[in-house]
Amino acid sequence: MDIATGAIRLAEGIRSVVDAVESGARWVVGMTPGGSTYVLTKWVFLRALALIYLIAFASFWVQVKGLIGPHGILPAEQFLQAVREHHGVERFRLVPTLFWLRADGAALVVGCLAGVVAAVLVVFNVWPTVNLVLCWALYLSLATVGGTFMAFQWDVLLLETGFLAILVAPRGTLPAFTLLLLWWLLFRLTFESGIVKLNSGDATWRNLTALDYHFWTQPLPTWTAWYVNLLPAWCKKGMVLATYAFEIGFPLLIFGPRPVRLVAAAGLVFFQLTILGTGNYNFFNLLAIALALLLVDDAGWARVLPERVVQAVSGSVRPLSLPVTAAVTVVGLVTFLFATIKLWGTTFPQSNPPGFLIRPMVWLEPFRSVNAYGLFRVMTTERPEIVIEGSDDAQTWRAYEFRWKPGDPLRRPRFVEPHQPRLDWQLWFAALSSYEYVSWFPAFEARLLEGSPDVLRLLRSNPFPDHPPRYVRALLYRYQFTTAAERRAIGAWWIRELVGAYSPTVSLPR
Repeated sequence: MDIATGAIRLAEGIRSVVDAVESGARWVVGMTPGGSTYVLTKWVFLRALALIYLIAFASFWVQVKGLIGPHGILPAEQFLQAVREHHGVERFRLVPTLFWLRADGAALVVGCLAGVVAAVLVVFNVWPTVNLVLCWALYLSLATVGGTFMAFQWDVLLLETGFLAILVAPRGTLPAFTLLLLWWLLFRLTFESGIVKLNSGDATWRNLTALDYHFWTQPLPTWTAWYVNLLPAWCKKGMVLATYAFEIGFPLLIFGPRPVRLVAAAGLVFFQLTILGTGNYNFFNLLAIALALLLVDDAGWARVLPERVVQAVSGSVRPLSLPVTAAVTVVGLVTFLFATIKLWGTTFPQSNPPGFLIRPMVWLEPFRSVNAYGLFRVMTTERPEIVIEGSDDAQTWRAYEFRWKPGDPLRRPRFVEPHQPRLDWQLWFAALSSYEYVSWFPAFEARLLEGSPDVLRLLRSNPFPDHPPRYVRALLYRYQFTTAAERRAIGAWWIRELVGAYSPTVSLPR
């Protein structure tokens, strides 16, 4: 057999595998002859994702120097230098980031700006594949050096969605298998978030009292949450049951016939809107909604999109080449396998997948593009809050006010989404832990003692505008929403009680 014949047979074999995978996926997503098409769906989804990327990059841009800049809380340069000293070439896999080239404040800002530009170009359909690769690479780079400030589930969800979007982006028809991968991500995200509440053993989820606590213990409550918290206990128990229905029941509808899928889309979007309306979860709800919109086919979008858009998008479809389709299929199959293992591990936490599958998953873990999910696995039943104070003489103390987290009990909780104030968020986690276990907190106090302008810009107010304080301390309070009667009497949204010192009084050596 000569080389040409072998190449032809290899191409035929590849095409057979691709056709088999695509045929099965078409049956699942309803792309059978005379069934649904998803050209407009792809157009809507890629623009929604691009806008979410835009929000994520812009949100981090205004905070990046204070969080991980040279004079920030956890400088990226110091982190990369430490990794460089302990790892050789392997560091490029363990810490995948473009900032190995340069990680000073200017480079970090340029990285965010480049992400914004790439996202805008995707919106206008300019080199969508190239710019989606750039968005993914830049966000991975920022998440890698962002440490604890970029370690949220929506950050990895954006990376996983962005990675799959690269497979969707090539100009041409939308392969059914890539659409199925995105549906599978939506299913895992929602189903896992529901199932972990059951298998965590948390008493509040089991006895339906979780929402007695959620609205005032969530990281950044809104003023609407104060009102919803006034609902009677029986109503909040019903809302817990509804949460189970939306997170466990509705995902099962994703793979049903078209009318059932549309019910799933409507239910999941509605559920995300209720979360968005009572809490600050930045771009997470928007991203989940974007994934849910993938369940709507072209027939549905044709009813709501302008006719000129429908005609322009529908007229630009062309078949994908075999090499592109084959590459997408191979990468998609590996992703599907690893994602399914993640789902199995979340659903059955005592199970142990085979080692030959775990090893490649561990090797790829730093790229954060196949993940497990599970929001609010355990409900917080108290709200400790850290209040940070400074002093010139260790006698008279003045408090630092943050922009969004609870502080002054009289200040109304505010909406901040889709922006995520990452320092405010991390202070919620810090309050739930001991000072000794929050590695970034001493560095934060040191920046306050130094009067770092980059860090101070993250705060609502600086009680020491002319000079940094000589001493800094952190106190721990217990916060809770006021009742309707208490608010009428004192005008406060919160009541609080001093628990004690969170951290010792610290100062810089002289």
